Amino acid sequence: MVKVSYINPLSAEGLQIIKEYKDLNQLIQPDDSLIDMVIHTNNQKISDDEIIPKTIKQLAINKIKWAIEKKYNKNFQSSKYEYLLNEEIFKEDTIAFHILCQAIAIQFNITSRETRLFIESQSRLIEERLSKIPSLTRKEIIDEILRDIKIDNSIKWTTLKDVISSKKLSLDQLLIKNGNIILEYDEFIENYNKYFKDKPIDKMYEILVGDKVKELIISRIIMQKCEEYIKRIKEMSLTIEIHPIIKQLGEELKDIISDEILNYNNYYTGSEGIYGSLKAEKLNQKAFSPCIRNTINGVSSGGRNDAIVLLLTSFVSYARLYPKIFASEKTTVKISDIDDDLSITKNEILPLIFEAADNCSPPLFDDQPQEKLNIISKLGFGLHDKIDLKNEGETKWYTPMSCEKIKMHLPQLCKPDSNCKGINNPLSYYNRKKYQLDKESH
Repeated sequence: MVKVSYINPLSAEGLQIIKEYKDLNQLIQPDDSLIDMVIHTNNQKISDDEIIPKTIKQLAINKIKWAIEKKYNKNFQSSKYEYLLNEEIFKEDTIAFHILCQAIAIQFNITSRETRLFIESQSRLIEERLSKIPSLTRKEIIDEILRDIKIDNSIKWTTLKDVISSKKLSLDQLLIKNGNIILEYDEFIENYNKYFKDKPIDKMYEILVGDKVKELIISRIIMQKCEEYIKRIKEMSLTIEIHPIIKQLGEELKDIISDEILNYNNYYTGSEGIYGSLKAEKLNQKAFSPCIRNTINGVSSGGRNDAIVLLLTSFVSYARLYPKIFASEKTTVKISDIDDDLSITKNEILPLIFEAADNCSPPLFDDQPQEKLNIISKLGFGLHDKIDLKNEGETKWYTPMSCEKIKMHLPQLCKPDSNCKGINNPLSYYNRKKYQLDKESH
């Protein structure tokens, strides 16, 4: 029988596993049972020894790497992480989940890209694990999990209001009666049988409720509980000493997440363009200035608009396409002069800007979707919902804000480092730092 904690590590069963795991120093000790389960997982591909997590701490790190590859790697190979879908791993996986929650809570903000990556990955993992479980067993485990998360034998839609407001779940996906979500077959028959006299009630139940809706609710409720759990840990960490291994894991995750995501940014060099000397260059996020890195990681409501629309949009587009703009006499360049088919702009520049907008708190486009038009406008394509060559020139391709303006309008993003000395624009910082990094790599 599949264990509840394999799907919901925050269940009573999952919490009991954590309670019994008293010595956190074991997290970095070789775990023979874990290694054996990984090696003997059906369809597990082991191309080299590093794929096998030998400790629970490494299992936790690999879960994050899986999340990043799943989201960013176009050539993702599931067989590399097949062991994550091995139900026998439930105990070790539950422990890995909890130490990840703790490490993320002390290292990152609750609205950060890293925290959302982890929470969303847990939802994807739940969905994949359920899909691998045989049908009859899946029905049993789904019902058991629902019983575990029900309060007074029901789930009220208000329990999911935070999930609904975040658009992770829609009310029109649910059947609601007297504030309760209808999930059980008997409830459905009792409340809706009279409406389907000419249609097979069993089939209507499967269409309107069924396992798919149940799985969706389970996934979204666990996501919500995961976020609440991380919030509680963050609050507790202010008064409780965190174990050194958890602290170390948090610090490692900061570099791992950043580096792994960079590995899957498929940036490429564009054509030289009509001026000959204009040439798009590979984008190196490691050369970004502090204000740009802070913007990409997410901005709070006070400065979201200016940070994304005015600062990041112009910076990313010029850094990718025309980083030497301030050293050139060509001041009326258009994006199509370098990116003639707009493929770089569509496939690289806009996705990076939109991801940063989504990292904001709250996400920028959730309450201000018109800012997408302003981003298109700042790239020189007028006030339209997408970039199109026929609209280019309706507005100007804006150059990046100066450091002086950033300090004035977005002081919360300006956290100068040693490379900021003598710099008056984040693009100048980028060119200097990129030159240094390129020199060091040769």
